[in-house]
Amino acid sequence: MRGFSVAPTEDTLVKHTLLTTIFAAAVALPAYAADYTIMAPAAPGGGWDQTARSLQTVMQKEGISGNVQVQNVPGAGGTIGLAQFTGQNNGNPNALIVGGYVMVGAILTNKSPVTLKDVTPIARLTGEYEAIVVPAASDIKTIADLVAKLKQDPGSVSWGGGSAGGTDHIAVGLIAKAAGVDPTKINYVAFSGGGEALAAILGGQVTAGISGYGEFESQVKAGQLRLLAVSSEKRIDGVDAPTLKESGLDVAVENWRMVAAAPGLSAEQTAQITADFDKLSKSEGWQEILKTKGWANTYLAGDAFKAQLDKDVSATEGILKEIGLVQ
Repeated sequence: MRGFSVAPTEDTLVKHTLLTTIFAAAVALPAYAADYTIMAPAAPGGGWDQTARSLQTVMQKEGISGNVQVQNVPGAGGTIGLAQFTGQNNGNPNALIVGGYVMVGAILTNKSPVTLKDVTPIARLTGEYEAIVVPAASDIKTIADLVAKLKQDPGSVSWGGGSAGGTDHIAVGLIAKAAGVDPTKINYVAFSGGGEALAAILGGQVTAGISGYGEFESQVKAGQLRLLAVSSEKRIDGVDAPTLKESGLDVAVENWRMVAAAPGLSAEQTAQITADFDKLSKSEGWQEILKTKGWANTYLAGDAFKAQLDKDVSATEGILKEIGLVQ
């Protein structure tokens, strides 16, 4: 039997052209990085949650990732979330966690078996100074008034802030020490999320509140909270408050926030994630977030960040021992 061929019909040609066009369009689509899930190891409303959701917004808007999800796992200064993150994501390049100075202190004070050595540090993202506030109806008008009460009876002054051993707690201890008060006598009330702390401060359940300025800004501007002082070296542009140093207290504290990836990643996977955050840090969307939130751009990545992180852990341990939070 002789072989024979059939000329393609017009219908076949149309289908072939259509499939070729679809394939070419698919190839031409932007190559997104793998989808990310970012853990905020705290309740909604606080700095880590705000950081995670800001990353989610910008990464999707800038085309760095097609889909970013945020997961909240609160408790113990981020150490509960940290343990869950490392336990469930070994080798997973799609999993990220935000953390920072607060977590460094919480790991030490909670004697956490899981530490930042168990994740893959990617980058330091932001810096933010502490703000000390009281409800607008408080009879405390200045930081000097608050310090006077603290000296008279340390236990009578309750401070509402973030997790035990975190930046807020450290700052209160340093304020007490600078004022000549035994830091181990302070009455610090820890909250797992910024929303809870803010409600307690506004409700007068604590004498004063301490946290990053960004978490109080809208309430200060609305006249609900009185801003007494900030923990920067110099006055912050646009913020009507003295520094602690200006007020006679030799204290300057800057909180910082970071992003880390899962343990067990290859060098190539780590490099890809770092490249994504390099792109994010330079994007217009991220610069706008920094401006809106009042966060300082302290971006540092790679080996330089890992070296700085080691220094920060060592220095924090020294401070926590000094104020009696770590033996």
